[in-house]
Amino acid sequence: MKIKTKSKKVNKAWLADHINDPYVKMAQRDGYRSRAAYKLKEIDETLGLVRPGQVVVDLGAAPGAWSQYLRRRFAPKAAGAGGAAVGELNGRLIALDILPFEPVEGVHFIQGDFREDTVLAQLHEALQGQQADLVVSDMAPNLSGIESADAARIADLVELAVEFCEGHLKPSGALVCKVFHGSGYSQLVELFKRHFRTVKPIKPKASRDRSAETFLVGIGLKRS
Repeated sequence: MKIKTKSKKVNKAWLADHINDPYVKMAQRDGYRSRAAYKLKEIDETLGLVRPGQVVVDLGAAPGAWSQYLRRRFAPKAAGAGGAAVGELNGRLIALDILPFEPVEGVHFIQGDFREDTVLAQLHEALQGQQADLVVSDMAPNLSGIESADAARIADLVELAVEFCEGHLKPSGALVCKVFHGSGYSQLVELFKRHFRTVKPIKPKASRDRSAETFLVGIGLKRS
């Protein structure tokens, strides 16, 4: 019974933090599906990664906040600084996730596991022979709490994103990838340094302080 009581207290504390979170309130105000939109927004504003006319691939896209942000960035200037959630789109967006995805206007969605060849083939087909200007990955595995096992799962997804970029990213393109501080982090930084000319770790303000979540940005592919 004590364990259940403690669990309820933890759940109540998380819920209170979530409700009072300024980024949650901003997401509700701005029509984003989650607070994650502001993580990509800060990364973009810091590094100037997103520009109209680009081809962008969004890996681990559900529930869709990153695709929403990208879609608005591709809206014509007439839509204003906040962009537009519907209407004209200057750019191509392809999103992928194993989970269902409520449609975002102008976004081509593929549901499936990124680790399966058939799903990668669908992604390749959706690119229509074009290379991506930007790949963004908010993919994360279901964490078990066993550090070594979780580190291996995280590394697997990051390696897949980098491998995808090797075949489908423009030489001048960029990859934004979710990682976690802890076991295996330094190896992932080294992985990025082997494949990209510029590597920048960023922890956006919208990432909770107590979270180990951070992001690696690789710019400019090194051709082997």
